Amino acid sequence: VEQYSNAVQIIKKMPLSKAEEAAMVQAQTSGMTDTTGIADPDSLLYKACEFDHPYPCTKILWSPDNGGRSSKDLLATTGDYLRVWSVTDDGSGRGTLTPHKEALLNNNKTSEYCAPLTSFDWNEADPNIVGTSSIDTTCTIWDVTTQTARTQLIAHDREVFDLAFARGKDVFASVGADGSVRMFDLRSLEHSTIIYETPNLDPLLRLEWNKQDPNFLATFQVDSRRTIILDIRVPSMPVAELGGHVGCVNATAWAPHSSCHICTAGDDSQALIWDLSAMPKRPVEDPILAYNAEGEINNLQWSASQPDWISICYNDKLQILRV
Repeated sequence: VEQYSNAVQIIKKMPLSKAEEAAMVQAQTSGMTDTTGIADPDSLLYKACEFDHPYPCTKILWSPDNGGRSSKDLLATTGDYLRVWSVTDDGSGRGTLTPHKEALLNNNKTSEYCAPLTSFDWNEADPNIVGTSSIDTTCTIWDVTTQTARTQLIAHDREVFDLAFARGKDVFASVGADGSVRMFDLRSLEHSTIIYETPNLDPLLRLEWNKQDPNFLATFQVDSRRTIILDIRVPSMPVAELGGHVGCVNATAWAPHSSCHICTAGDDSQALIWDLSAMPKRPVEDPILAYNAEGEINNLQWSASQPDWISICYNDKLQILRV
């Protein structure tokens, strides 16, 4: 019998006083060698809870802030299916949490087999809506409350690798193995718009929509060192291409508080922050900030609630960086 060994861990940051945090930031930025009495950044994180996951997560996301309408913190994961989980304080007083599986969403009721899900996105304007992408060429829009599929559509000619909602409720885009970026509108799903296709139809792996300026998208090809910036008003031609990496790009994240900043990370162990305010008047050639990790960075997230922090994953480590 096959044994599952995959798990999801919820990590929390130790609360620090303002003086402790200021001392730590000063030590990091000044390169101090004697940090006696200053909090070690690696000791600031602790595991609040852990739960098993049948297959490796292809993506994990917290539900967007819903204005405090729910007392539970919700997160979702994709792998074999879309699962929604909640975590609540376990009452121990130690800051630890109790996880609970709220829903398993499966649109294939006739077979015991499923097409693995490659990615998903929460709709920030309506957190009741989640969109998933699959290797079976489809995207599915889910209603989390009723745990039903609102619609399923054949989105690409080959596997769909990522899906992202624009700002607002109705528009989303997807990328896939056919090398195209396609844009959809929930109000008229019989039509889609191909925004961009790679020159040799090489697969596009990930997609990030700029939530501050929804005219812009970021994507990158499989095994590529460059990040492609697209303007949906000028389809088919990238408005910018970001180099800078000497290994393939694995993740991108737009700044949640700025329309012209983006972070990219890759196999060269670098996380680079770019200022795109000059495009398209002149090319964006160099990042404004760079961080070298101790291993190939495979994932990246820029905190929307605390935009001073970026988290990266490399090897078996999670690290949070102060911007």
